[in-house]
Amino acid sequence: MIQLQYFLYDDREKSYLKQRDKKLGAIIEQVGHIYREVNPDLFTALIQTIVDQQISTKAAKTIWERLVDKYGKLSPEKLAAAEPGDIQKTGLTMIKAVNIKNISQQAASGELDLDTLHNKSDEEVCRELTKLRGVGPWTAEMLMLFSMQRKNVISYGDLAIHRGLCRLYSHQKVNKKLFLKYKELYSPYASTASLYLWAIAGEASDKE
Repeated sequence: MIQLQYFLYDDREKSYLKQRDKKLGAIIEQVGHIYREVNPDLFTALIQTIVDQQISTKAAKTIWERLVDKYGKLSPEKLAAAEPGDIQKTGLTMIKAVNIKNISQQAASGELDLDTLHNKSDEEVCRELTKLRGVGPWTAEMLMLFSMQRKNVISYGDLAIHRGLCRLYSHQKVNKKLFLKYKELYSPYASTASLYLWAIAGEASDKE
């Protein structure tokens, strides 16, 4: 039986955010602890995040299940050997299918060593990942959050984060300057703040 893992945060993070911001603190009290599943395997987490891009959570779940049903336990070698057309048949666009194959080939050959990311800063991780075709800042940030469990990640490219900020603070929109102000306010626990902003927005996330 697979043991599910959840994003780790505790009363220290919650207490810090409550002290920093009363409005967010009230939401933390109201919502309670959030259990958000994580996947510590960087390769499968990266592939799943690419699947998730720009589609609904329900559609992403269906496609991911088809991908796993088709190929079993996903590995760089399996997906590197697959034809993009066969990957596409799970419901992906051809662009995503090609990108998944290319990334898998790089991982299988050793050209891409995802494990080295653990030794890099958030900025370095984002810079390295966005060199990959089909990986933008949102994808890199979701990987840092829900695979690497980095503590200070909040995504400017996530529409649900914007929606959560607007609802919490009664903004019409959030520009980059205002966003960075909130990231600084939540730092060094912006990842925990992200969980509650998504809860306010009423959904997990919106894709880049």
